[in-house]
Amino acid sequence: QVQLVESGGGLVLSGGSLRLSCAASGRTFSTIAMAWFRQAPGKEREFVASVSGTGASTFYADSVKGRFTISRDSAKNTVYLQMNSLKPDDTAVYYCNVYPRAGNSWGQGTQVTVSS
Repeated sequence: QVQLVESGGGLVLSGGSLRLSCAASGRTFSTIAMAWFRQAPGKEREFVASVSGTGASTFYADSVKGRFTISRDSAKNTVYLQMNSLKPDDTAVYYCNVYPRAGNSWGQGTQVTVSS
């Protein structure tokens, strides 16, 4: 199991930016792909972005492509999500996890609220 702690959420105006962090522990972090997910009120949890173990390869959901950037710092066992040009539709609890999740537990998530 990989333990995960997300942070960096908050309240921001539409068009603003936030950077989320995910601190991971429990396994060899640099060898595993990681991803961010989000869950809006009343909706299913959805994929946002993923990054390979080396950080060389990334993939984004169409809804965030061009606005969000996923990255990782293996020395710090941390994955980041830089979110720019935020929209009210981005309001959700954001979670990180290994990718594919394969039953790994979820962290507590971090709330992002975008006000119009």
